[in-house]
Amino acid sequence: MLGTATASYQVEGSTDADGRGPSIWDTFAARPGAIADGSDGSVACGSYLHLDQDLALLEQSGVGLYRFSIAWPRVMPDGHGPVNSAGLDYYERLVDGLVQRGITPAPTLYHWDLPQPLEDAGGWLNRETALRLTDYALAVHDRLGDRVRLWATLNEPWCSAFLGYAAGVHAPGRREGLGAYAAAHHLLLGHALAAAAIREHDAEADVGIVLNLTVVHPDGPGTQGPAAFVDAVQNRLWVDALVDGTYPADLLEVAAPLRDPGVVHPGDLEAIRGSACWLGVNYYTPMRVAAPTQTGPAVGQDAAAFPGAPALSFRPRKPRTEMGWEVDPSGLEDLLAGLSRRAPSLPLRVTENGAAYADQARAADGSVDDPDRVAYLKAHLAAVQRVRAAGADVRAYIAWTLLDNFEWAEGYTKKFGLVEVEPGTLRRIPKRSFHWYAETARAAARQ
Repeated sequence: MLGTATASYQVEGSTDADGRGPSIWDTFAARPGAIADGSDGSVACGSYLHLDQDLALLEQSGVGLYRFSIAWPRVMPDGHGPVNSAGLDYYERLVDGLVQRGITPAPTLYHWDLPQPLEDAGGWLNRETALRLTDYALAVHDRLGDRVRLWATLNEPWCSAFLGYAAGVHAPGRREGLGAYAAAHHLLLGHALAAAAIREHDAEADVGIVLNLTVVHPDGPGTQGPAAFVDAVQNRLWVDALVDGTYPADLLEVAAPLRDPGVVHPGDLEAIRGSACWLGVNYYTPMRVAAPTQTGPAVGQDAAAFPGAPALSFRPRKPRTEMGWEVDPSGLEDLLAGLSRRAPSLPLRVTENGAAYADQARAADGSVDDPDRVAYLKAHLAAVQRVRAAGADVRAYIAWTLLDNFEWAEGYTKKFGLVEVEPGTLRRIPKRSFHWYAETARAAARQ
């Protein structure tokens, strides 16, 4: 099944509407210098006010699945306690609109916009946040569970833990060093508890988790050890816990919080093991770990995002996207094949894949002509088809993203969308890639 995706803070705007409370991204974006262009998500794509336009775009796109996220601060402004029914009304209209158009709704419960009051109480460094995720998940399921079968608990907990609490380049912008491993554990625990609670209320719910996984290559003499450490933090930390109920032995030597019984309570890892009915894979680029004396453009990863790592740097090869990320479809094929061997009974979905390009070329009608994005998507979709043909249980490919949007710390300077959003008017203008993807999705649906 082909689909496309968005995330609440990146597209909705209306951050003070209908009882929504502040999130950590509202707070972080207000910090001088935190966002590349000084912007925030208060307007974004205006999807909260332009729902009908977005639903029409989705219908036009031909996709069979739409992955979106629900804003925790809209549902529980304080992170716990009374449910804000007005906030859930928007998602009910969205789900109903998708179902009426024959599009499968695939909500993600947490895509980084933690209610600020929970961060004030310690955020993901506080075990209580994992418990509050369960309360929130059940509130959402109570409203939408009769129409939603496919759920994801978390999006990219690696980013939440290590970009947010180690490197400090994402909200909440903290630099806790090795302490960030406590956040990683609490995120996994929160996923496990929320997934179990949903399934207890709804045995037919298909609950998974979305990870940003990749292939890690040592690049040069002396880089085997650093590459193995990066792989442990980026990939094995999450997959080992979900599949085996363990943390990597080489990581435990460094990550003291993962050995701390005050963080990892008895029974935690048993609860995490087997807690995902399916695994979402977000893939954009491989990681090439170079010796620290070898310089090269960053790939969006800061060495501080791998606390306790030996000295390392990253050196992507060409061609690269506007994010500086190496384009390598074979990495996606290798990643999916490896996961299929690692956990053959765990269904996979490619939940994000896409590319940022400058989008400077225009067609005769004034719309963006983006053959580079078409080529990127086509090559990665072909990689998915190859690994499926080889026997991997990959059930969806979801392009990131439907709309040009607020690209986190990059603000509005990077464009991943299949659809341009005109500044000021917020008019939606489909790009060449949108029309190509729509044709591809319709052809896939006919097969």
